[in-house]
Amino acid sequence: MNKKTQTRKPYLLFWTGLLLLLTTPAHSTEPTKIAISDFATEGLTGWEEKRFSGKTEYQLAKEGDATILKATSRATASGLFKKKRIDLQQTPYLNWRWRVDKPLQSLAEKTKSGDDYGARIYVVIDGGLFFWNTKAINYVWASTVPTGESWPNAFAGKSAMMVALRSSTDKAATWYQEKRNVYADLKEFFGPEVRYIDAVAIMTDTDNSGQQTTAYYGDIFFTSD
Repeated sequence: MNKKTQTRKPYLLFWTGLLLLLTTPAHSTEPTKIAISDFATEGLTGWEEKRFSGKTEYQLAKEGDATILKATSRATASGLFKKKRIDLQQTPYLNWRWRVDKPLQSLAEKTKSGDDYGARIYVVIDGGLFFWNTKAINYVWASTVPTGESWPNAFAGKSAMMVALRSSTDKAATWYQEKRNVYADLKEFFGPEVRYIDAVAIMTDTDNSGQQTTAYYGDIFFTSD
């Protein structure tokens, strides 16, 4: 091997290695996950109760290896909420699973007398001192409103939008996994400036209709994708 070849070889190896580095796909990173609930390890720590009419019973339960939340409503309406500020530009997707053992029957859910749901998950934007600026999206297990439909809440109007993710066409006593792009939903309902939410709430309520039902909730968390 002559001196000219020996001189070029280290440079050739350098450029070959650099080319491989630039053209080799990077390993994908795990999506960011922010837990709202971890019933198995934290129980109901950090969750607060809000009563509207009577007290819905919320208690932890076991199903196989999983710890879940059981909600039983007998003509009652109370919920649990947890304050946690979420940057939706970083983690826009809300994930959870739920089931309703006995869906509510024949409700006019767009009226005050029919504003009951076997299960619902809220995301809340706190209006602070200006309480009238508080906004919310309610993802609900409806009874008569078709899946996919949205409408203003009968009591709060357009500041609390309802979205039917499940309805009477879905099987009772069956777990369903949900995933919603909350950032996109808030943009649709309230405009493009909503980046943060301040709390998440759970409620099973039957006070207006006087019915009874039992629902179950799995862990709730936000992810980046």
